[in-house]
Amino acid sequence: MADRTESSSPSVATVLETRVDATSARFEANMRFLADLVSNLRNQEEKIREGGGQKAVESQHSKGRLTARERIQLLLDPGTFFEIGAYAAFGMYQDWGGAAGAGVVTGLGRIHTRLVMIIANDATVKAGAFFPMTSKKVIRAQTIAMENRVPTIYLVDSAGVFLPLQEDVFPDTDDFGRVFRNNAIMSAMGVPQIAAIMGMCVAGGGYLPVMCDHVLMTDGSGLFLAGPALVQAAIGQKISAEELGGAAMHSAISGTVDFRESNDEACLARIRGIVEKWGYRRQSPWDRKKPQDPALAAEEIYGIYDSSPARPYDMKEILARIVDGSRFDEYKAEYGKTLLCGYARIGGFAVGIVANQKLHAQAIDHEGHKRMEFGGVIYTESAEKAARFIMDCNQNLIPLVFFHDVNGFMVGREAEWTGIIKAGAKMVNAVANSVVPKITVIIGGSFGAGHYAMCGKAYDPRFVFAWPTARYAVMSGESAAGTLLEIKIKQLERNGKQLSEEEKRELYESVRQTYEEQTDPRYGAARLWIDKIIDPMETREAITQALEAAALNPEVAEFKVGVLQT
Repeated sequence: MADRTESSSPSVATVLETRVDATSARFEANMRFLADLVSNLRNQEEKIREGGGQKAVESQHSKGRLTARERIQLLLDPGTFFEIGAYAAFGMYQDWGGAAGAGVVTGLGRIHTRLVMIIANDATVKAGAFFPMTSKKVIRAQTIAMENRVPTIYLVDSAGVFLPLQEDVFPDTDDFGRVFRNNAIMSAMGVPQIAAIMGMCVAGGGYLPVMCDHVLMTDGSGLFLAGPALVQAAIGQKISAEELGGAAMHSAISGTVDFRESNDEACLARIRGIVEKWGYRRQSPWDRKKPQDPALAAEEIYGIYDSSPARPYDMKEILARIVDGSRFDEYKAEYGKTLLCGYARIGGFAVGIVANQKLHAQAIDHEGHKRMEFGGVIYTESAEKAARFIMDCNQNLIPLVFFHDVNGFMVGREAEWTGIIKAGAKMVNAVANSVVPKITVIIGGSFGAGHYAMCGKAYDPRFVFAWPTARYAVMSGESAAGTLLEIKIKQLERNGKQLSEEEKRELYESVRQTYEEQTDPRYGAARLWIDKIIDPMETREAITQALEAAALNPEVAEFKVGVLQT
């Protein structure tokens, strides 16, 4: 594919350079606000990385074993780990003392420069037992690996299902058994899998390593469907753990283990040696050139972004600090202005960008009447434009990146008469049926049907990233609180209770606070609706990581959209 010339690709940098006043009070206030959010985020993530705490780490070391994060550090090329799902189970399972990171560490990294997915049980968190969110986190990592054909390495050290919550772990399509089903599907797809048993691997969990291409096991580890105590209770047989399912037995007698290693360090070195000898598969058709840094500084994003609905910001200025060379070929720039569509490169990869524009824009309808369109709202024209652009990207094999700061679709008589539902359905259809990789970045609000149309989690984006400023719900906290308060007041009035103005204010604030907690990105990340909460300055790096993963999958289905309302 030929390179676009500089003259045919207008520079966003030259357009926006004079607009950003880094000395303004508003810019500085925004900088402080976002910097504080990011700082709090980093502190919380450091706490999550402590796993079960220092005593649990010391217990792991006393067994001659490394922690999950120590293993990952030894296994991967230095500085290449890109963690996914760190906030899984955040604020959940408090009755059981919590489960930091859901007791498993997942993410992308490189071994001898080759991209791999890591799934490592954290034995410092409840002995690596599977909580409901543990299963979901492992399955999410496997799903990313399957969609992008990323080789996967499991570092197994788990006591099995967390029995007090077994009914929420065991039976469903996003529960424990799905993990082994995915092992089989990934194998059939040709996605390489290596499992290293570096501690306990018991009961149904024993199927995971044995369904992988290679099985390694360290001395002192155990692999059995039933441990010694359960065997004695079930059939009266007394046997030691080592004799029942130790590394020596599985290496020499059952033949289950391919490589028996003396300790964690030797096991991790063996994995690196195996991966280093793999051949190379056909790459995907996505176009990539040598990356170019943006012409404008990423840290200026802190001052540009404004979370206040009363102070719109220009999304183009955000993009200018993310895309290569700050160059953006805008599609239908004068039509449907509340949605930006256009072509760019990120990390050298050609991408199509669909982004909510937060600036208000003046538009002219078909009868020549002027109207003001509100930033962050999807109008009929912008939905029509986006649907066409998304189809064009699929036609021309260009991955899509969606930047969310959306209030939803426009409502009211004029919107309905112009066919907003019909236009929105086209956009949703195009997003749903896209066959190119889709990556979603939620930077502000992501509300209602606008979330769906902008490729929300239900529309199979390969990755979902969020800024600390993201808000994720059916509607904003203020709107929801007003609606819910009205419902609550009517319920109370039906029961003969009249509320004073003070009681109404207190009830409103209580409802709003509860709702705001649920719109926080950490709430969504805890439930794996979000793969990673990122520092805004790391947006370019995160998207590039996602595109590099997507580039491992060469298969592209035929693009079809079915029936479109016209």
